[in-house]
Amino acid sequence: MNEAKVRFSSDKLFVSTELMRAIAHPLRLKILEFIDQNTKIKVNSIYGHLHIEQSLTSQHLKILKSVGVVSAEKDGKYMFYSINYPIIDKVNKAMTNFLTTEKLIAQRV
Repeated sequence: MNEAKVRFSSDKLFVSTELMRAIAHPLRLKILEFIDQNTKIKVNSIYGHLHIEQSLTSQHLKILKSVGVVSAEKDGKYMFYSINYPIIDKVNKAMTNFLTTEKLIAQRV
């Protein structure tokens, strides 16, 4: 029997897919762009600016926080959100590497 040539780490694959799923959503991308423009921002500013419901905003922020893309910091009665740029940089590098590799493979064919 031949040894398998394709191997994946199920843990890394799970983390990667959850991360990509989290940031690929159009509304979550808008939320990230808005936070990026403001560095650190309260949740009510996010839903007010994007004209979406508070509960929906909180649900999307929870997903982004669960994969480490945003950080939350409580100050008094307010929750402030900011972007975890090292995670964003890793995602960008991974996508660039993947797309570059795909382009090289396509050129060989």
